[in-house]
Amino acid sequence: MFIDYAKITIISGNGGNGAISFRREKYIANGGPDGGDGGKGGSIYFQVDLGLNTLVDFRYKKKFVAKNGEAGSGSRCAGKSAEDLYIKVPQGTVIKDAETGKILADLSEENQVECILKGGKGGKGNCHFATATRQIPNFAETGEPGTEKTVILELKLIADVGLLGYPNVGKSTILSRMTLATPKIADYHFTTLEPSLGVVKLENGDSFVMADIPGLIEGASEGVGLGLQFLRHVERTRILLHVIDVAGTEGRDPVEDFKKINNELKNYSEKLSKKLQVIAANKVDVLQNEENFNRLEKVVEEKGYKIFKISAVTGEGLQELFNYVAKLLKEIPKEENEEIDKTTYYTLEEEEDPWEIHKEGNKFVVTGKEMETIMRRINFSDYESLAYFHNTLRKMGVDAKLRKMGIKEGDIVKIFDWEFEFEE
Repeated sequence: MFIDYAKITIISGNGGNGAISFRREKYIANGGPDGGDGGKGGSIYFQVDLGLNTLVDFRYKKKFVAKNGEAGSGSRCAGKSAEDLYIKVPQGTVIKDAETGKILADLSEENQVECILKGGKGGKGNCHFATATRQIPNFAETGEPGTEKTVILELKLIADVGLLGYPNVGKSTILSRMTLATPKIADYHFTTLEPSLGVVKLENGDSFVMADIPGLIEGASEGVGLGLQFLRHVERTRILLHVIDVAGTEGRDPVEDFKKINNELKNYSEKLSKKLQVIAANKVDVLQNEENFNRLEKVVEEKGYKIFKISAVTGEGLQELFNYVAKLLKEIPKEENEEIDKTTYYTLEEEEDPWEIHKEGNKFVVTGKEMETIMRRINFSDYESLAYFHNTLRKMGVDAKLRKMGIKEGDIVKIFDWEFEFEE
């Protein structure tokens, strides 16, 4: 079963809590704090596995959770960091954020590995908070929680050549004749229900990968038929081999077929519509009206494409066609086949503003990723931990920003779920 789409939830591990501990040994007075740090939570990586060719494994397992880091302990013993979780996917898998649609990773290279969620950092033990004036810190940091994200996995087949055209024009027959692939072939629409890959090996030693894409029909770019589901697979191809029934055996006009398929490509993606095409005028063995080919040839040449007369059944013209395709592939660098706009990428290195302040009525509201991290690590039931928190805010410049915004003593400051009065 070919599965090329999956939606899953991934959760990275929580960091372990830092320890609150004091050294107590016989004959050693005032040993001081010795609480160790918590271990890091497991991160989540996606890794290319060349042995996989579908996303069927994700049809049944929808949730992947990394392990948590262990808490620290006394004698400055750090908690054990959790192992990272590696999720294996086929080459050609694109990972998107389900909420924003941003691309998180494009796993198109062999053995490629990408970190999608980082595990939470371990909290610092109380040994880190001893100072000349705070010699017995009774607080430690809690570990950062892991992150949960729902992602979409889309598999885009990696092939040099994509067979394109209406249903029942002979694409599967061409694939079966030129490769060892064995697609289902029958004389009715949508024989091909899923993409098939095969390797074309020519007499001169050239070889390349070719994909048989399920037939497109008018309206495919809007979800009609099977086309929209598989249009993503032709995005990675370097050349589109457009197969047309030049004999019009099903009563369709070959020129109109050519125009309609190209219109669907344009509606789906402007970039896809500009890919190089080679036209295969198929079924010449039953062609009774040469005018059909002449009209098609004129339209195709106006587009600047090359057209070949072939018969997938008898093999006529196939060698000439594929020798030409192989020659073109040598002239088209793979680097030019980058179908994803890099501006849509999101990376883990992207940083939001660490914190910001805005007013909501009479309240000064402090938000931001860095502020959220600090709040999660503070023990608000401990006076020393609170003092450390307020000192941290001063060092970050939050106090200075509040004064610049006109805050007065007694005004309310809100940081996430906590509210307190501002004091000079």
